[in-house]
Formats: sequence, C-alpha cells, structure tokens
Amino acid sequence: MDIRNTPTHYGLIAKLFHWIMSLIVICMLCIGLYMVSLPNSLDKLQIYGYHKATGILVLSLVTLRVLWRCFNISPTLAPMPNWQKISAHSLHIALYVFMFAMPLTGWMMSSAAGIPVSFFGLFVLPDLVSPNPTLLTFFDQTHKTLAFILIGMILLHLLAALKHHFINKDDTLRKMIK
Repeated sequence: MDIRNTPTHYGLIAKLFHWIMSLIVICMLCIGLYMVSLPNSLDKLQIYGYHKATGILVLSLVTLRVLWRCFNISPTLAPMPNWQKISAHSLHIALYVFMFAMPLTGWMMSSAAGIPVSFFGLFVLPDLVSPNPTLLTFFDQTHKTLAFILIGMILLHLLAALKHHFINKDDTLRKMIK
C-alpha cells in the first residue's frame, strides 16, 4: 500500500487521517450531546476536560490533514454530473471548515467563561478571548449550532459514499477503504 495518494486511491496517511478523525469527531459529537445533559458534578467536569483536550487534538489533526492534502494529489473522481462534483467538493471543504470551527468555538467558549483549556494535563492553552458572559453565550450557541450542522453533513457524506458504492457501483468508497 502506498503511503501517498495515487490517481486511483488514497494513500495510507490520508486513510489514517480520514478514519481516525471520523472516529474521534463522531465520538466527540456523541459525548458532547451526552455531557450537556449531565447534572453538575466532578464527573461532568472531568468529561468536559477530556472533551476540550480531544477538541484540541482534532484541531491539531485537521491542521496536519489539510497540510498533507495540500502536498498530495487527490484520486480522480468517478464519472458524475458536474453538479455532483461541485457538491462533493463543497461538502469536503465544509467538513474541513467545521473541523476547524468546532474546536475553535469550544476553546473560545472556555476562554469567555474564564476556564482554561488543558491538553490532557500536559500544558494549558492561552485564552483566545477575555472572560465575557456575552461572548460565552455567543460561542456556546455557535458551538451547539455547528455541532448539529456537522452531524447533518457527516450523514450526507456517509449517504453519498453509500450511494456511490451500492447504487452507482463505482470505486468512490473503495478508494478510501482498500
């Protein structure tokens, strides 16, 4: 298996970025939905701490992933109408934007709350904004709204991959699996 992408398949690094980040992001969304319903407790604070640290991990990984993508070719798309190519490209860009925006709005939310963000106890990140209740409300609502939109985009991405595999019977999904 090639480490780098080829005209026909994604390479090992791109596949690892895709599948590891998919797992982390989906888990983060599920945990985020779960943790907001918990009563205030030490367990809830610990979950929030892990959620924030993992969000910073996602921010780091998406940065590396975009850099990797910039220096690799992308496999050619299966034959499809132009509107589908434009839609696929737009959805991929939106997914990257949201993978940046989610951790950044979470970090800004913590900063606005005056709560530092620790990266798994190894170091504390600087605040991005000063403590401010108005900004806290704004970033909290933005973070939640982005989460629900991201869930919809992930579902759309999944459905499109399944459509290509089972209905179109092309190699779109196999490029990311094999």
